Amino acid sequence: MNAGVFLGRQGVWAFAAGCVMVTIGVLLHLPMFWMGRDTGFRLEGMPMDDGMLFGMFLIVAGIGVSAYGLLPSAIGPQMRAASRIAVHAPEDAPLGRAHWGLMAVLVIALVIDVMKPAALGFVMPGMTVEYGVPKKTAALVPFFALVGTVCGSILWGIFADIYGRKASILLSAVMFVGTSICGAMPSLTWNIIMCFLMGAGAGGMLPVTYALLAETMPSRHRGWALVLVGGLGAVGGYFAASGFSALLVPVYSWRILWLLNLPTGLLLVLMGGLIPESAKFLLSRGRAEEAHRVMARFGTRSHAMAEDEEDDVDIFVHPHETHHQAHSGPEPKLWTQGLIGKTAALSTAAIAWGFINFGLLLWLPHDLVDKGYSMGVSSRLLAESALIAFPTVFLCALLYSRWSTKKSLALLIALTLAGLTWVLLLETRIGGSPVPPVALLIVGSNGLLAILLPYASECYPLKVRGRATGWVAACTKAGGVFAQLLSITDLVPPLGIAALIIMVPILGALILVLRYGTETRALDLRQLERTWAS
Repeated sequence: MNAGVFLGRQGVWAFAAGCVMVTIGVLLHLPMFWMGRDTGFRLEGMPMDDGMLFGMFLIVAGIGVSAYGLLPSAIGPQMRAASRIAVHAPEDAPLGRAHWGLMAVLVIALVIDVMKPAALGFVMPGMTVEYGVPKKTAALVPFFALVGTVCGSILWGIFADIYGRKASILLSAVMFVGTSICGAMPSLTWNIIMCFLMGAGAGGMLPVTYALLAETMPSRHRGWALVLVGGLGAVGGYFAASGFSALLVPVYSWRILWLLNLPTGLLLVLMGGLIPESAKFLLSRGRAEEAHRVMARFGTRSHAMAEDEEDDVDIFVHPHETHHQAHSGPEPKLWTQGLIGKTAALSTAAIAWGFINFGLLLWLPHDLVDKGYSMGVSSRLLAESALIAFPTVFLCALLYSRWSTKKSLALLIALTLAGLTWVLLLETRIGGSPVPPVALLIVGSNGLLAILLPYASECYPLKVRGRATGWVAACTKAGGVFAQLLSITDLVPPLGIAALIIMVPILGALILVLRYGTETRALDLRQLERTWAS
């Protein structure tokens, strides 16, 4: 692993020591898990021994030591210096081996990241049975996991500015390793606590990934690259969760899905050597030689900005206008004229997606079991549906970059609407086999997520682009939190009714996107600084 990420040699050893402490802390929990092999790995009510308690201490301490190893010195002056450095890729720079390699590594990282919350749907039935609690009590697990993702999305944005993009991913991976002890927790309360931490670790991975790609990909390739990486990560994560569930849960119970955080988290730590640090971050820390090596690999460039200059990588200045004239005029805001329709469209689509992904799809395995399907059959169904969705990610990236960004988003919303309609027919026993409607719903919802955040980051002017993307990302979690509140209050409607409820905002989002959406394909994003109010 590249030692340049850390605070000198001392930081390298601190990070390594922290990783070892966390790993040992997890391993001390495995005997508890293995003790249940003769009872179907049912651990409910078993007392926690001294080894497990000491292991939990090692995990908490190890995360702290790892964070210290990643923490740079003299943060304040360096962050002020970073704000006066502009780093960007030329518009027409060709894609090289470094770009493709980075995309491949980040896809794997997102698969590991998405697999964590996606596994919630497959652990809920077994967890509910083992702990003997009603659905509304068990719903506290995904609820606090989603609250953790909201907190993580906020905190990891701050960490990325302080620690750097790469360091944030590594710290998230260490937290993943620690949260694998969910698989050995003998009580529901401990699972709730650890799932909150898991959500906090997972919540910031996607925004950090988008930021790293945006800073390294050539401008004309950025849109489809974000869609492809995000889409493959989402579909791959769900496929991995459902596949592992079908293969391992019948033998090792639902707990094995949490224990998988140990090897996958360690894999993410080891892959850190293949992930470059942000060149802007390196320059701000005085590591110019490392920064220039990164920029040479990815075709980026930098310059120090003058006192009256803004980071204008995404700012268009007409040849006959001064820099001041280009920035004069009304200040863009998310809910003001010219942007309110677009914000309403994307927010509505994001909330509906969150309700589907963290509500409907989490309830689906349990609903299928209640209808007489075995847990293995329901897991295989979701795995096969995710496999069907996999090639559609490439189609989404192709349509987004070659056809139309606005129409691609509208098409995926329409497919999601069709999937919900079919689920409604299935619930009324008109739709036949559950495979086609579930497959269509997963295709539509995964494609929607793959396009939604990249589109949000492209169709807003520079001054509100970060806030807009963050707002839309928060809305995806808000839909999930609302869905889990229904579970906690024991107000979960039948699957068909839930599908019917979600169809209303999905249809509204489709109408709003067609009316207020902006076509961004082949459009220089810097022009949005001039045209947002038109």
